[in-house]
Amino acid sequence: MPIWKQAISIEILNRISLGTANEHLGMEFTEVGDDFITARVPVDRRTIQPYGLLHGGVSVALAETLGSCGAAFCVPEGYRTVGLDINANHLKGATSGWVTGTTRPVHIGRSTQVWAIELKNEAGELTCVSRITMAVLAPK
Repeated sequence: MPIWKQAISIEILNRISLGTANEHLGMEFTEVGDDFITARVPVDRRTIQPYGLLHGGVSVALAETLGSCGAAFCVPEGYRTVGLDINANHLKGATSGWVTGTTRPVHIGRSTQVWAIELKNEAGELTCVSRITMAVLAPK
């Protein structure tokens, strides 16, 4: 059973990313399921740190984008969600290709949500795990 309370699709997610940091970093949403969202980011000149690895901040940006979008589409129209906390554990570096992230809810409550995000390289190896906590704000 889908968890989404608003219309959601890859097209909608990619459209709302135009003109944002997501677009600048080359992020692309690739899949929406009943209870998950997947997106990816290229490992290229825009996203690496000086030693040639995907920048840890870019991994966190992908994780935050995924968790925030999950939360935003999981509340009724007129509600807003805002980030309270995010953490990330960087497990393996990526030097080329794409890193793909998938987010799923851990908790969808009335006033808070918690989302888990796993990032993997093209070989399917876990590069980063992250968790974001979101506040749910009722319409004014």
